[in-house]
Amino acid sequence: MTSLADPPVTRPRPPGPPAADGRRRSRAGRTMQGGKLAHAVLVLAVLVSAFPFYWTIVAASRSNADLARVPPTLLPGPHLLRNFEAVVEEADIGRALVNSLVVSGSITLGTVLCSTLAGFAFAKLRFRGRGALLAVTVGTMMIPPQLGVIPLFMLIAELQWVNQLQAVVLPGLVSAFGVFFMRQYLAQALPDELIEAARVDGASSARIFWSIVVPVARPGMAVLGLLTFMTAWNDFFWPVVALSSSEPTVQVALRQLGGGYVNDQSVIMAGTLLGTLPVLLVFGLLGRQIVGGIMQGAVKG
Repeated sequence: MTSLADPPVTRPRPPGPPAADGRRRSRAGRTMQGGKLAHAVLVLAVLVSAFPFYWTIVAASRSNADLARVPPTLLPGPHLLRNFEAVVEEADIGRALVNSLVVSGSITLGTVLCSTLAGFAFAKLRFRGRGALLAVTVGTMMIPPQLGVIPLFMLIAELQWVNQLQAVVLPGLVSAFGVFFMRQYLAQALPDELIEAARVDGASSARIFWSIVVPVARPGMAVLGLLTFMTAWNDFFWPVVALSSSEPTVQVALRQLGGGYVNDQSVIMAGTLLGTLPVLLVFGLLGRQIVGGIMQGAVKG
């Protein structure tokens, strides 16, 4: 017989029922499961998203007569290498790939570096006119880029840069979207306490940027780098104005394919496939950083 002073005896509760996949329910909540409908929707979304790229492979490996059949064939054919050879003969695709890599890589490095520097300044540094400068920077995004083509071409003609790669690289080294994107990212991901602690230790702004800001901003820089590379790689309007057929980028060289009375769609698709592979390679290199940044943000949230 227990007295009133004795603590009550608590009996351990039996474990809860196991989840559908064999795991027990956690105290934080139920084990989330998608179900058959969610899996079906995901599979459908993947198929719809991947079908254009698969069709490019099919069309690049077939002849023009095969593509004109009704119903069209959905399996790759044996003419992929022959179509690649036709692409090399009709357009200087090798030089175009090198030029596009130089242009896109330079624009990506310059945009990521300048945008991270400016984003750090707008997000964490205090200086006069910060709000007005940020408003002007964001306001430039509302101006259609076509309005600046004529004065920009007059400028590069005055500098004698026509048909040279720097005419395409230099106008894209700074991006208003990149500055705003990195400013928003660093304002949330970079605590003020880290900067204050570095200031107390005597670190300069340059040391703070390279030692603290860059490691924190790496996922955002990866996302911005991927978006910038894809935009620069797929740009057609300004390169076709500033460059000629002797110094083309990939998008400028692709317009030379499939010429004749009847356009050879298989050769055009083969050139498109060659122009898509570097973008997939860059996405493979930066994809881990992007996914890591998303997961890091989800854990923090």
